[in-house]
Amino acid sequence: MTEKLFNPVDYAVPAFILLIILEMLWVRHYAPEKYEPRDTLTSLALGTGSTVAGALFGGTMLAIAYWGYDYRITTIPWVWWAWIACFVLDDFFYYVFHRSAHRVRWFWAAHVNHHSSQHYNLSTALRQTWTGFFAFTFLFRLPLVFIGFHPAMILFVGAINLIYQFWIHTEAIYKFPRWFEFIMNTPSHHRVHHATNPRYLDRNYAGVFIIWDRMFGTFTEEVEGEKIRFGIVKQLGTFNLLWSVFHEWVGIARDIWSAPWKHKLSYAWRPPGWSHDNSRDTSDMIRQRWLDRQTEQPAE
Repeated sequence: MTEKLFNPVDYAVPAFILLIILEMLWVRHYAPEKYEPRDTLTSLALGTGSTVAGALFGGTMLAIAYWGYDYRITTIPWVWWAWIACFVLDDFFYYVFHRSAHRVRWFWAAHVNHHSSQHYNLSTALRQTWTGFFAFTFLFRLPLVFIGFHPAMILFVGAINLIYQFWIHTEAIYKFPRWFEFIMNTPSHHRVHHATNPRYLDRNYAGVFIIWDRMFGTFTEEVEGEKIRFGIVKQLGTFNLLWSVFHEWVGIARDIWSAPWKHKLSYAWRPPGWSHDNSRDTSDMIRQRWLDRQTEQPAE
């Protein structure tokens, strides 16, 4: 029984489609610029490709999880509190993964396509990775296996986490009551995460619980009145599907090829934007320059 859990994402897909249609109807009347047909088609194609990649490599990742389960330090029983513990811990390790995916270029190469849209709507949530397997991002969930949670339980709660994150990709909702905004990830918090404004760069990594960002100093509130610019620091400037998926991998390969020997690996493991000659900007550098300008402005 424990190994025959259904995939909740399969049942959520109709709801995803319905919500996207409803959001399209909303923006048609109130903010037609929020959807761009070519951008939406790219998002749909990225989502389809991610599903195919999952089918191709999901078996291998599951085999690795079951291998790790053989070396677990204990066995967590299939009881109600274990599901809650697994969900919370899975969300914590998602935070660790997501923060790493923005701070390590190798992981960023697999994650960047999720941020490549300059629009922020429910279709953007479909921009999932094709190359996560090759980036070894599945390793971030292995601690749960070694702790003693069954792989099937981990996959199930991970799917619930993914479903939760779908609805927060919207501008149709501003903010919820303060208690909810304090604990949970919301459209407001996640808009910050997708923004390229210096104030917002590399903030709000949460999946479900924004409390992780508050605990570890990566939280930033959405500022009313400041227009958010979505996308990535160096925008793609194209709707080419394959370039959207592989452009950062190509960039890593080019940089490693041309870099001095002692700096080659740094172009894979240092933050996106890092360069050995400081000819580029990391998000920390961009944010720091912005902060410096704020302190230099005279008080009114």
